[in-house]
Amino acid sequence: MDAFTIKDGKKLRCGYTTGTCATAASKAAARMLLTGKTVSTVTVTTPKHIVLSLEVEDISLQSHAVSCAIRKDAGDDPDITNGMLVCSTVERIDQGIEICGGRGVGKVTKEGLACPPGDWAINPTPRRMIREALEHIAAELGYAGGFRVTLSLPDGKELAKKTFNPRLGIEGGLSILGTSGIVEPMSEQALIDTIHTEMDARYAAGQRHLLAFFGNYGVDFSRDRLHIDVAQRVTISNYVGEMLDYAVYKQFHDVLLIGHIGKLVKVGQGIMNTHSRYADGRTTLLALTAMLQGADAAVGQAIYDSVTTDEALRILQEQHLLSSVMTAVCNKIDYYMNQRVHGQLITGAILFSNVYGVLGYTSQAKRLLAYQQHKEVNE
Repeated sequence: MDAFTIKDGKKLRCGYTTGTCATAASKAAARMLLTGKTVSTVTVTTPKHIVLSLEVEDISLQSHAVSCAIRKDAGDDPDITNGMLVCSTVERIDQGIEICGGRGVGKVTKEGLACPPGDWAINPTPRRMIREALEHIAAELGYAGGFRVTLSLPDGKELAKKTFNPRLGIEGGLSILGTSGIVEPMSEQALIDTIHTEMDARYAAGQRHLLAFFGNYGVDFSRDRLHIDVAQRVTISNYVGEMLDYAVYKQFHDVLLIGHIGKLVKVGQGIMNTHSRYADGRTTLLALTAMLQGADAAVGQAIYDSVTTDEALRILQEQHLLSSVMTAVCNKIDYYMNQRVHGQLITGAILFSNVYGVLGYTSQAKRLLAYQQHKEVNE
């Protein structure tokens, strides 16, 4: 694989998806089945029109079936499936092309995913790639019959425990994935697609009150301090804007975002991607708001120079400004979240610190929290 992308000023090597591996293994196995000859390399064209020549491993030739494998190469992406074998066993059948899963391939148990409940977690693009590859082989070699393809991932069951699959309702293994056929290192779109998939699953399960977190800090705090069930959450990383846009598209009734001040305060400036590479502004907003609430320039400078938000909060508390500043910040968060969704759903946010606890609620947050706690708010 010699395709590259540039991230953070670095040249990073691209890889190829499990779907590409499954296609290549199936294509090689079908050719060996029909010719009886060993194939050491196989070419496959990805949906991005990149042609790959891949080494075929673990070949097993039998009269009725052929099995082989392609080793996954994720390039410079930190993918837990890197180096994993993707295996395919191809058999003759009378007609058609049947594609199913075997060892290490998960099964879908919930609505909202690309595959229906009860089906193997083999996504539509890999299925299409496999069918097209096998149809091409059959036409080339004059074969009029059909194929049964069984995909397997020897390490899939164990690796799946380290992924979102169990939460999404994919049990027993990994998914065969890929829309472009290519893995772009540290791809933001791949992360956003995962968030959208989680939201699809929540919506298909009948949820209309979406509970969102940046990551584990918010999950742990909400479970332990707010006493809410976090099992049906969506984890959004830094992608507030993309989450809100998709919530509007899916027609959720409301979204409650619970976040540490270090992330969520940025939304109070209209920053909808909270990664530090895009913007910071944490202490900028806190310092400005403090001064608007009566702090002098020296206090504002001390807040602005704070290395952490907890340090800034300490200064605000000492100046008896913590409550008023947090109220003002929550009002700004409320404004920008509502502006993003154009009033098409209800938004709420809860701001917290592990040191200072809950710092503030936007205007609808207590009501949305009540949905999650399944009890009325005592006003």
